[in-house]
Amino acid sequence: MPKVGMEPIRRKELIAAAIDEIHAHGSLDVTVGQIARRAGVSSGLAHHYFGNKDGLLVATMRYLLKGLSRRVAERLREARDPRDRLTAIIAGNFTPEQFRPEVISAWLAFYVHAQASAEARQLLRIYAHRLNSNLVDAYARLLPRADAALAAEGTAAMIDGVWLRRALREGAADAASAAALVEDYVETRLGAAGAPPKGH
Repeated sequence: MPKVGMEPIRRKELIAAAIDEIHAHGSLDVTVGQIARRAGVSSGLAHHYFGNKDGLLVATMRYLLKGLSRRVAERLREARDPRDRLTAIIAGNFTPEQFRPEVISAWLAFYVHAQASAEARQLLRIYAHRLNSNLVDAYARLLPRADAALAAEGTAAMIDGVWLRRALREGAADAASAAALVEDYVETRLGAAGAPPKGH
């Protein structure tokens, strides 16, 4: 039997191992046994905690989404105005913790997995809704409502697109340059609508 109090630790270790194993294989073509070996635990223990491979994958997605939401929320609390809120949302999506090769690989695999898994698809829908809601809220304080909705959709597409493009490149992921690309789009959208540039 697992030791009392060890479950949260072992769960995190298995989730971290799942991320690393997916990255190593470049896909979700991994087994619970492989993930368990990487985590240094038995396959039986992994099944005990997560039920099956899909349960482990969904738990990994939830873990990553919670981390992403937490980082965005932290930055939003520090925002002083609507333009700062846009920067906070962007920065929260490109923290070094989130925007690293292993996590990027995992997200690319999860997007593919969502085509066959209703639960994974629902998690991605929740993420997309939260991102869009945060962006619309910030843009609506700077632009007319219709323009705010369009700008939010474009910014969300930029964030997701930069993530996907990064997954196809070799080398270290550069969170700062990724965020700067999205910031450039935001400035272009705001400038086209006659909103003052950042810092004014």
